[in-house]
Amino acid sequence: MLFSILFGLLTWVAPDNGVEPGRYFEVQAANGDGVITLLGRYHLSSETCNVAEFYRLNALDSKDALYLGRTYKLPLLIYKYNGRSIRSTIGITDYAQAVRIQKYNELMHRKNMRSTDYRESKILWVPFHELNCHSDSPTKNLVSRKSYHLPILGKAEADVEIKSDALKDQVYYIISGHGGPDPGAVGKRGSHMMCEDEYAYDVALRLFKLLLEQGAKAYLIVEDQNDGIRNGEILPCDQDERCRGAVIPLNQAKRLKQRVNEVNQLYQANKKKGFQNQTAISIHVDSRSKNHRQDVFFCYYPTSKSSKSLAETMQKTFAQKYQRFRAGGHYAGEIDDRDNLYVLRHTTPKAILIELANIQNKADHRRIVQASNRQALANWMLEGLLQAAK
Repeated sequence: MLFSILFGLLTWVAPDNGVEPGRYFEVQAANGDGVITLLGRYHLSSETCNVAEFYRLNALDSKDALYLGRTYKLPLLIYKYNGRSIRSTIGITDYAQAVRIQKYNELMHRKNMRSTDYRESKILWVPFHELNCHSDSPTKNLVSRKSYHLPILGKAEADVEIKSDALKDQVYYIISGHGGPDPGAVGKRGSHMMCEDEYAYDVALRLFKLLLEQGAKAYLIVEDQNDGIRNGEILPCDQDERCRGAVIPLNQAKRLKQRVNEVNQLYQANKKKGFQNQTAISIHVDSRSKNHRQDVFFCYYPTSKSSKSLAETMQKTFAQKYQRFRAGGHYAGEIDDRDNLYVLRHTTPKAILIELANIQNKADHRRIVQASNRQALANWMLEGLLQAAK
């Protein structure tokens, strides 16, 4: 049996015939599939109860891997559509809930995860969380848990402990820059190549975990199932990042549109569930001349008052930290209004873009190559977000 690394692309399209109503949908693991990747492809990974149900259905421990060619049950219920309505098909009365299920089926058809429309095939897919994970508070199910296991964070960091509900009912979309076929800015440290996307992703993972620990609902828009949080100075460049399970296009316009569309779809879905406070954070490493020292700076879209306010709060937090921890206390991190950045211009929730350092400057390297500094960057971002959420 071939062991699969937690990463990959599923090309198999689900059949819509011959499925008995009331059963869980089953799928074979493809080369490289992991739990989060597999569930993410079916847009099921954002609800923690779906992840827990997957492990229960398949009698797996949270540390178990998937195996190539083995069939697994997904937290996805199959119903025979009666041709009249979703509500009467599955016995619910909530119209908004029925609309969400309809939109889910349409999305799966549009993304070629199922070969026909549910109205044509008379087969309806119902995500497990729609019938089993309701609560009065949008984040009650997440915050009430004391801990859970997320392999995407890496073996040493996968266990997440919920420490508070300080960010309860807050939603964050963490977008690490570039990825896949695009490494972003490239620098050198000695004989080693440094790729922007690797360092941005490591800080993004650290921030993602911190947000979860504070009770937030958080999403990684760019994912690398192999890497996890790493403590090395030189993070090897690779091209296996995905955009929530999908291959990242080489074309820049398509690549940016892909991640913005993911954020905006999640935003609308979470808004319907009652989440009003949603934020997108794009993390990058800049490239300037080798002699240019650059402190962390923040960008926002000019017409967004909420984004400007968040950028100002983050900048103020970093200034306070530099005052305390840097000799002399000098901090030159700016706040820039940028109307030419696609993510800021087209993302529906308020959004900021953070530039961590100049990848060409050797002095700036220390801010991103030392794991303790990458953690400090994530810690300070969290403090800024906590301040902004008050």
